[in-house]
Amino acid sequence: MTEATYALHELSKESRMGAMGSETTTREVRRISLADFDNRKAEIADQLWDAAIDVGFFQLADHGVPLADIRAAFAEAERFFALPDTVKAQYPLANNAGWESKAQVRPSTGTADQKESYQITLPLMGKLFPTEEELPGFKAAMLAFEQQSWEIGMKVLSCFAQKIGLPEFFFTHAHDKSSPEYQSTLRLLHYYAIPAEVQDKLDLWRAGAHTDFDCLTLLYQRQGQGGLQVCPGKEFEAQEWTSIPPEEDLITCNIGDMLMRWSDDVLPSNFHRVRNPQPGEYMGPRYSIAFFCQANRDTLIESPSGKYPSITAGDYLKQRIAANFAKKY
Repeated sequence: MTEATYALHELSKESRMGAMGSETTTREVRRISLADFDNRKAEIADQLWDAAIDVGFFQLADHGVPLADIRAAFAEAERFFALPDTVKAQYPLANNAGWESKAQVRPSTGTADQKESYQITLPLMGKLFPTEEELPGFKAAMLAFEQQSWEIGMKVLSCFAQKIGLPEFFFTHAHDKSSPEYQSTLRLLHYYAIPAEVQDKLDLWRAGAHTDFDCLTLLYQRQGQGGLQVCPGKEFEAQEWTSIPPEEDLITCNIGDMLMRWSDDVLPSNFHRVRNPQPGEYMGPRYSIAFFCQANRDTLIESPSGKYPSITAGDYLKQRIAANFAKKY
């Protein structure tokens, strides 16, 4: 399969995922404790592997990021999104860094996600951080939280590296923060509140069905602000979705397309979406924070069996972003 053929196949598959589908409560999204990580690593690696193969999603407990730090990061996100659009527009999204509003158009829906986001990709930030006058302390807080998220991501990926048969710290080197080619991203997300006049005729997704482009996603959710759903590949045709209720002390993780290719599809990158609230549910704004472990631009993604053509992580990400935004960045 050539890279162009693969890209068209992925777009075709995603374009079929716009239906409401059905919901099931029988599927388990497993919780895995990272407590005593160094001594329990082999056991944790087995648990992560089994959960990833089964559903592609799992949740981390005892991960080491203090709840106070998570809450503080959400407070910073709220401060940023509360800035006037004229201020945020000074820091526009370009090459996977900066602010956008309703610019992401999923192939599954053909409509813009009902959200705004601010993406922090360290080598690309330049002047994309708000000034200290506009948002005191924001930059320092986000850099610290980005580091905490990277450390958790590398722990988890070191487990997958061993299970795949790669050197233990293969993915740590592939996500080297000291490199100018680093492209992992901390993304602050604000899904807009649902206005009262449209609450009975919701026809736009907060985020349409999609897979993630990266190796691994870490998602922080806020208590009471739900909507995240997953559809494992084996339920792809039936489109049976499972909700993942938000719990602020857990980190929800999923396998991304890059890692799926590195594992010859053994680890599935599964579809997920953020559905609109149902009548009677919370209709206010929804905030979440995602950290995308995206291999450095110059890292070559290679399929062990040759099932997929080799491609640099930079070219792969560029290809996927172009298919998902109204403007081509």
